[in-house]
Amino acid sequence: MSPAASTEANLRVSTSPRPGSRLAVEVAVPAGRSQKSYEAALEKLSRSVKLPGFRKGRVPRPVLLQQIGPLRIRATALEDLVDAVVREAMQQEAIEAIGRPELSEAFEQVLERFTPGEELTITLEMDVEPTPTLRSTKGFKAEAEPVPFDPARVDELIEQSRRQLATLVPVEDRPAAEGDVAQIAFRGTFVDTGEAIEGGSSEGMEVELEEGRMIPGFVAGILGMAVGDSRDVSCRFPDSYPQETAAGREALFAITLLELKTRELPALDDAFAQQASDKPTLAELRADLETRLREDAERRHRANRHEALLTVLVEELEVELPETLIQQEVRNLIEQTAGQISQQGMDVKKLFTPDLVRSLMDTSRPEAEQRLRRSLALKALAAAETIEVPAADLEARLAEIRRGLSDSATIDPERLRLAVAEDLLKEKLLEWLEANSTITDKAPAAEEAPEASDDDRDVATETAAETQPKAPKPAAKAKKGAAGAAGAKAREDDAQP
Repeated sequence: MSPAASTEANLRVSTSPRPGSRLAVEVAVPAGRSQKSYEAALEKLSRSVKLPGFRKGRVPRPVLLQQIGPLRIRATALEDLVDAVVREAMQQEAIEAIGRPELSEAFEQVLERFTPGEELTITLEMDVEPTPTLRSTKGFKAEAEPVPFDPARVDELIEQSRRQLATLVPVEDRPAAEGDVAQIAFRGTFVDTGEAIEGGSSEGMEVELEEGRMIPGFVAGILGMAVGDSRDVSCRFPDSYPQETAAGREALFAITLLELKTRELPALDDAFAQQASDKPTLAELRADLETRLREDAERRHRANRHEALLTVLVEELEVELPETLIQQEVRNLIEQTAGQISQQGMDVKKLFTPDLVRSLMDTSRPEAEQRLRRSLALKALAAAETIEVPAADLEARLAEIRRGLSDSATIDPERLRLAVAEDLLKEKLLEWLEANSTITDKAPAAEEAPEASDDDRDVATETAAETQPKAPKPAAKAKKGAAGAAGAKAREDDAQP
């Protein structure tokens, strides 16, 4: 037991580990200390109780005991005593708890044992910082998913920009075809009940005639119609449709084609390059896109290598995760989700009902545990191999970041320093792992189209369909915006059902 500061009597404290990175702390409170707490409780209650015929703070002890009862006095004394000795015991033994220490038994049980003027022993349990260790730190063998550069992506992105810069021209001499933009009026009903579909009607909405833009069958039903035609189109909502009242149900849409337009693409020349980007020629635009796509493929490949290394590193980790840390990480994940939803302009308070939050806490737990294990594995690696960030590197990165901040006054400098130091350490640890491990590329699986990365999408404004088909909804006005990294001035239709 470590020495305590000079107090009325030193607490006798003993500790023992518990599963789940918890610690049990047994505290023996001296008899004099328990009596003093009881006397202090009497004094405090006498000052707060008002009784007829007595001045405040002057109520005799026998009267006070009769009016409020000895149990309440003992409970008040015990509450104050436990609060005080917990703080002192933690300080005396230099225990750093995460989360709030808890009595190992119910307060009522401790109260039954509490007799002022006699020694009292209480046991606390608390989560403490885990001590992660690694069975091995080097010589790992990992397989990473390769990310090859695909030259065809250059042409695809240029075509996306051409579509965004296309001029919509009316079509009058042919029926609707795939790729056209149709102005339609429609009304939807459920087949099983005949009731109108909520949000499933409009007097005028633009629809891009591409599969995936609407629920299955809707666009196909419009193809072949001429302006002025009306048609009943049968559709079925996907089982995974987010609106539960519509999921999996058959629907009938009465559709009238009001107007039909097609895209007239700009010529693929230097003028297009100047309109779509800050490059003066088409050749320079192509070269710029190729460079950026190559860099993106390399970045993603490097990220996959790091992902593979972290996976094998975590397999070597030995640690017990405290529940307090898991719950903190779960809350962090939910807050991140809420922040992303809020940035999209949605009302988080309405969406995040108590039931949804409870569900998210359950479903987020595996990811929270994985993130904690990765963080602790890297922490253990840094300790085992004595890997640190040189002060000069940290200051250089901080200076670079501050130069890029428009308003550094709103940034907490200490939090910024901690975040940057953490990022730099992670970079150094991953570099060390790469240098001390063997990483091979996985053999390619069946041929499939490469998934577009975020940088791919930055090259041209997204015009592809949203991943989840939606029911028709009223059209919004078209808006203008820059075409990402290519700088194209694009026409984006918000009328995506």
